[in-house]
Amino acid sequence: MDDGTLSLIILGLTVAVFVWNRLPVEVVAVLTALALWATGVLGFTEVLAGFGDPVVIFIATLFVVSEGIDSTGVTAWAGQTIVRYAGTTRTRLLIAVTALCAVLSALITLNGAVAALLPLVVMLAIRIGQPPSRMLMPLTFAGSAGALLMLTGTPVNIIVSEAAADAGEGAFPFFSFAVVGVPLVVGTIAISVLLGPRLLPAARPAHPTVDLALHAETLDLHYARADGFYRLRVRELSPFLGRGVRDLDLTPYPGVAIVGVQNGEGQYRVDAALAVDDVLVVAGPKDQVSHLTVDSRLAVSMAPAPLDELMNREAGVVEAVIPPRSSLVGETVFPGMHRGPDLVIVAVQRMGKDRGNKPTQLAPGDALLVHGAWSALDELTRDRDVLLVDSPELVRRQAVPWGAKASVAVAILAAMVVLLATGLVPPAMAGLLAATAMVLARVVRPAQAYRAISWQIVVLIGALIPLSAAIQSSGGADRIADLVIDVVGPGRPYLLLLALFVLTAVLGQVVSNTATVLIVAPIAVAAAHGTGTSVKPVLMLIAVAGAASLLTPISTPANMMIMSPAGYRFSDYWKLGLPIMAWWLLTAIILIPSVWSF
Repeated sequence: MDDGTLSLIILGLTVAVFVWNRLPVEVVAVLTALALWATGVLGFTEVLAGFGDPVVIFIATLFVVSEGIDSTGVTAWAGQTIVRYAGTTRTRLLIAVTALCAVLSALITLNGAVAALLPLVVMLAIRIGQPPSRMLMPLTFAGSAGALLMLTGTPVNIIVSEAAADAGEGAFPFFSFAVVGVPLVVGTIAISVLLGPRLLPAARPAHPTVDLALHAETLDLHYARADGFYRLRVRELSPFLGRGVRDLDLTPYPGVAIVGVQNGEGQYRVDAALAVDDVLVVAGPKDQVSHLTVDSRLAVSMAPAPLDELMNREAGVVEAVIPPRSSLVGETVFPGMHRGPDLVIVAVQRMGKDRGNKPTQLAPGDALLVHGAWSALDELTRDRDVLLVDSPELVRRQAVPWGAKASVAVAILAAMVVLLATGLVPPAMAGLLAATAMVLARVVRPAQAYRAISWQIVVLIGALIPLSAAIQSSGGADRIADLVIDVVGPGRPYLLLLALFVLTAVLGQVVSNTATVLIVAPIAVAAAHGTGTSVKPVLMLIAVAGAASLLTPISTPANMMIMSPAGYRFSDYWKLGLPIMAWWLLTAIILIPSVWSF
């Protein structure tokens, strides 16, 4: 059996296992690469070459850049800004969020844009009295169209651009995809606005997404702190030096009471004499506390503040619960108490009731409101003595728009776009430079960068590149192309585009669009050569068809992301997806040949 036949058999089995959907897609891809080696279609080095391909490197770096943009609150800032100007009417709000998702998809990929905007859109829908199901599918579909605005919008664009370069017709320029991307975005949004209310279900999710953008307001309402606390540091000339807490006379300051005392190392003190740098935590009227501070030569190290003022670029507030068997059980705490050098307890609750400013001996189930630097709050996620109600990282991303390093992240992204648009360096090098800059500028930590990369996508593409190469080098792509040519006939380029669109779009509903394009691209190139058609219009059409994964929830991770929050069923997707896909087909067939001639 010749290599061409073997490669097509492996292709058929790969598609069948993808459709079967019982194995992880990256496992299927690796098994495909192993099958190519085991049957002798490709050598050992050729099978592994995909993981070192510049396309794989470039895609991996985009995940790191995307993480830098999202984690610094740029996405949250963009969402809140556009909503502020869009108002609360359904049509204006839907146009605003779908347009934002389209732009973000071009910058940080579809999955990153949908993940960042999903909680915001769900809560906005609820606020204006609309089911989230009427807004989330248009959001994702507009994001799919927006991925065609720039080269970096989706791995599919990068794959077809490299295929065009390999075919000898040159890569697609960075913004060339916008020629079809802009009308696709406009048409997708228009169809969603006009037909969405009729075609989308009015479903509501069983478990609504938490709106962490209003995290501070929620905690303020839940804890309802009536009296604030002041942390007053004992200075060298204070008359309190050498005196015990019980010996202090605060009667000249009506309403002022001592909540607790800590020494300079943060340890709780009861009877010991006060020393320099000890901290008195007091509660009471602001004017009386001010008199006490001046009269006793104390220094204010922390004053009461609304929770929204405690939530900023440098620091934040999280809610922690004491689990059973925690080493903190039995420890005495109070509002204003320092825990370590960077954390302050703001409030304590037991059984849903605020404990006020009095000291509390902790018991399992008690809730603590903790304020501190974001880095210190992140460390609490690894502390087995407390359970955090919400992830500090998620809170920071949603509740602190344009956080620390946001300007740096945007500058790095802009520099990468300039490098890509001008072609000064290869795309993979531009991505590497941007990802490295994100880490060196401490926008993204090294461990965070590793977590940000979707290794599933990296393995999927790296393992399927050899299949694409095998189909092309063994003659398998020519055989399928001959079948396509026999169906459409010679000299019918428009019919060829139609056939390739249908083939790619149908396969893309059940198989990853990235895997689909890797499989179809060499077939499309062979079909173009066989009919004397230019490669570029054919490959641009493949990019459009590859992004048209609109009919099923399993076609893209973004489609799957919105299924549960919106309460969608499997059959809900095609109702709106079909007319949008028809618009995409019409746009591609008419517009692409007018820009890239046959």
